[in-house]
Amino acid sequence: MPLVDSINTIISNPDYADLFSIIKGFRNGAVYGAKIRFPHALVMTFMFRQGSLPVKMRAIFKATFTHSRNLAYFVTIYKTVLVVLKRARGGKEHHVDPFLAGLVGGYIVFGEDTNINNQVNQECLMQCQFLTCIVRLHQIVLYVFSRIAVGMAKLAVKQEVIPSVPHGYTIFASLTWAIVMWLFKHHRDTLQGSLRSSMVYLYEDSNLFSSVTDLLWVNK
Repeated sequence: MPLVDSINTIISNPDYADLFSIIKGFRNGAVYGAKIRFPHALVMTFMFRQGSLPVKMRAIFKATFTHSRNLAYFVTIYKTVLVVLKRARGGKEHHVDPFLAGLVGGYIVFGEDTNINNQVNQECLMQCQFLTCIVRLHQIVLYVFSRIAVGMAKLAVKQEVIPSVPHGYTIFASLTWAIVMWLFKHHRDTLQGSLRSSMVYLYEDSNLFSSVTDLLWVNK
């Protein structure tokens, strides 16, 4: 079809690669967010939430939509900031760019202290193996460790061991995403395998496209 062929020609044009990479990043973020959140929300809702079936289904779809939207927004913001920084330097990249882009994305998307953002941020923190470089720990221990770390920080503030930091959660979320994006770019071998695979799907597979089909419909 002439129209489809014309669209595919535009999509495959290197001059528009950055733009379509951002668009596919949004798509991959939305798809991945829904895939990982829906089964989790389904199980947790039916196991622990009270209420009628319609109430439970609304809760499941709300959690899935929120996670999917937030991840899509983060990938979009992250890739957009990278493009802006690169173009501001005349096409040159800097090793600190992923940190800055992750910082901005984490602040905007995950900086609010909500249940879903809490889970996402702690999962991200949990799977950064640089925190456990001395010993190899089982994943369930890492799962508990991330929550203990947050709990101990709150306890230290409560006991006045350390002062309460204004917007502390926002700072925590921003730095978490800044660090994990920097590690993925420069030291990805330090990241847990499943996190590394998901980040490849979100941030690298979204750079691969040649037609409207593998831009919007399938990953590759």
